[in-house]
Amino acid sequence: MFLWIAVFLVVVGLSVYVAQIIALRRKLNETYSSDFLPPVSIIKPLKALDDNLFDNLESFCNQDYPEYEVILSLQDYNDPAYRVAEKIRNKYPHMVKIVIDNSSIALNPKVKNMISSYYASRYEYFLISDSNVMVDKDYLRKTVSAMTPDVGLVTNLITGVGEKSVGATLENLQLNSFIILGVSFLDKFLRMPCSIGKSMLMRKRDFEEIGGWSAVKNVLAEDYIIGKLMHESGKRVVLCNYMVKNVNEYWTMGRFFNRHTRWAKIRWKIAGPKYFTEPLSNPLFLSLAIPAIDGFSSLSLSFLSILTGLKIAMDIYIGRLLKTPLGLSSILIPVKDLFVGLIWFIPFFNCKINWRDNLYTIGKNTVITPYEGNSSLRFIYNKLKSAITG
Repeated sequence: MFLWIAVFLVVVGLSVYVAQIIALRRKLNETYSSDFLPPVSIIKPLKALDDNLFDNLESFCNQDYPEYEVILSLQDYNDPAYRVAEKIRNKYPHMVKIVIDNSSIALNPKVKNMISSYYASRYEYFLISDSNVMVDKDYLRKTVSAMTPDVGLVTNLITGVGEKSVGATLENLQLNSFIILGVSFLDKFLRMPCSIGKSMLMRKRDFEEIGGWSAVKNVLAEDYIIGKLMHESGKRVVLCNYMVKNVNEYWTMGRFFNRHTRWAKIRWKIAGPKYFTEPLSNPLFLSLAIPAIDGFSSLSLSFLSILTGLKIAMDIYIGRLLKTPLGLSSILIPVKDLFVGLIWFIPFFNCKINWRDNLYTIGKNTVITPYEGNSSLRFIYNKLKSAITG
């Protein structure tokens, strides 16, 4: 009986995965057209040296767009990203300015980084984009084309590129399958708003009507909450199919696990009971239940082998849709699915997160409070973190 339940769940998982691929294809076929090109303020929060940082930032300074500004936002002159920011400002002094401020009391370090830059920005339309994002020259024009009077927020699909280490390869495999499929499925079939912090375009008046920074200063998933509040205010949240590139080159395994453990805890605190449906998006991990129940028989191993080949083939197809061919990295797909499947359980045992060198306890709707654990345990934690991340 348990064996047939496991087989049924795997079949359902495969069906869900196919439905997600269909949603992605439909999303990629959408078109937007508008001659509306208002001035835009681009806010780039910086923290430490992301992979390819200079080129990432420069790609935002070469947009085919009539009028915009780029604001590089930091909390500290001693941040190593400041030197890169200076080089960008010196090269593009007519459009780039640097804002450095650490006075905000926001607990979310990314929000804390951006508040002063927001108030220093000149234009009604503003766009938030992470420092590890790289775009082509038509990015701003095509993203703005999705902004109509009834739209409160435009966000973008993301795709991982540039992997040069095993950790970065696993990260990009996850971005280019589970993440992009999930947001496309939520958007096309469930009509659920899904805003992604890598790229978010808004009007200031709409943003301030939902509470502005005060509404998200103490939550971890500020991008999701902004989208949720915008949707509840009656404004549409549009997932634009223009893909921005999330550049991940030299990731350690520790960084991969830290990020996806944090994301799993975020999804658990947001989704609640719906979180239990998430493994259906990982049919390969579900299939491990079959040999666990039936033993490593020739039949169960054959089933597992066929499913592994099918999953790899589907991910290769997704890579072609995204124009990010997998190549040899496809052999790591089963490894990635196994790790992600195991990470799924972690939120049930631990509600602490480590982000940007800050320790927090995460609550409902990702409200965060400073972690006040035992100081000796925190010392051990930091030592282990340093050992893992190198």
